[in-house]
Amino acid sequence: MSETIQDAKYIELTYKVIDQKSGEALIEVEYPIGYVHGANDILAPAVTEELEGKSVGDVIEVPIDCDQIYGPRDEALVFTDYIENVPEEYREIGTTIHTENEKGEERRFIVTRMDDETLTVDGNNPLSGRNVIFKLEILGVRDATEEEIEAGGPIGVAPDIDEALTVPLQ
Repeated sequence: MSETIQDAKYIELTYKVIDQKSGEALIEVEYPIGYVHGANDILAPAVTEELEGKSVGDVIEVPIDCDQIYGPRDEALVFTDYIENVPEEYREIGTTIHTENEKGEERRFIVTRMDDETLTVDGNNPLSGRNVIFKLEILGVRDATEEEIEAGGPIGVAPDIDEALTVPLQ
C-alpha cells in the first residue's frame, strides 16, 4: 500500500497553472519540486486540502480565484513611459524590475509592452484577475526527516513554488 499525503510527509510533485477562460497553460513545472506537507504555508489552503490523503500517481485539479490570493488587478500599478527614460537593461518584455519605496517595501514590476517609443510595466501579479486551475501530479510521498520538517522542504533547496507561479501560492 502506498503512503498518503498527510502532515510531516515529504511530497514531490509537478504542476501546471491553466487559465480557466482560455485553457492556456500559464505556468508549467515539469521537474519535481519538494515540500513537507503541513510544515509551511507554501501552497494555497485549497490546494493543501485537496492533496490531503492522496498518493503517488494521483492527479488533482483545484480551481483558484487568484484575486483571493493576490487581490484584484490594480490599474494604478501599470505605468507607461518613454523608452529613452528606461535603462537599457529593462528594455525587454518579461523583464522583472525590483523596486523599493520609501518605507522599504519591495514591489516587482514586469515589462509587459514595448514599442519604438514607449515601455509599459505592470506591478500586479501576473495571475491577478484570473481564475485558474492548479493541476498537480504527485510523484513521491515519504516520511520527512526532522531536518526537512524544520526547513519545510528539501535540505539546502528552498521550494520555489512562488517564483514558478510567481503562484505562490500562499
